[in-house]
Amino acid sequence: MSNGMLILFAGPDSSHVPMPGPISIPTSLPSRISHVVWDWNGTLLDDAWLCVEVMSALLDRHGLPLIDLERYARIFRFPVVDYYRELGFDFEVTPFEIVGTEFIEGYAEAEHRCGLREGAMGAIDGVFSLGLTQSVLSASEKRRLVSQATRLGVADYFDSLVALDDHYAGSKVEVGRLWLEESGLQPSRVLMVGDTDHDAEVARCLGVGCVLVFSGHQCRDRLAATGLPVLDSISQIVEGLGRAA
Repeated sequence: MSNGMLILFAGPDSSHVPMPGPISIPTSLPSRISHVVWDWNGTLLDDAWLCVEVMSALLDRHGLPLIDLERYARIFRFPVVDYYRELGFDFEVTPFEIVGTEFIEGYAEAEHRCGLREGAMGAIDGVFSLGLTQSVLSASEKRRLVSQATRLGVADYFDSLVALDDHYAGSKVEVGRLWLEESGLQPSRVLMVGDTDHDAEVARCLGVGCVLVFSGHQCRDRLAATGLPVLDSISQIVEGLGRAA
């Protein structure tokens, strides 16, 4: 935040994707932003700690070095198959589909222990109070996203819960493009809130504004390298969108 204004960009320049201009969000609600699209895991759902816990158990079963939150935040990325490779998995020995399913099964057994991250409920409710519409765009599997959002009591806040058809956490660019086309929203009036460099990539591809929140899934240096604003607290989103609305 600077001089009462949060400056949001779609991301660093790309020779492949046309960039919209900077979006200035003053202390009062601007007319330009009409829709907020949230990432789910890490941004709203506090689950980085569980991902480390489940992956460490998986690594141990496969005889590989364990991982802690610091290393996880340095190397985690999308598509997650590349992250698995860096952890030491040999897919010629054990195919990614097998280890990926093992991870999801471990995650599913313990996901009930995950809640919304601190400030998330206030941010969702705050955006709603400002009269803006909201959606979720996630790289998780659609049924899991709907189940988690319903369990945590936030599903009804969102116009759409957009996710993938499988649990292998590939890119969400294509499902995001389809959602945006079908929504009828103007990209220049959409703000994406995420917590990884993949969210920055998705925002660039969709031509929407984006801001990142540090949550533990990726280290701050990697988020800062996107050129986007990196916030410490998700509550700053509502402050930027309309402190005096």
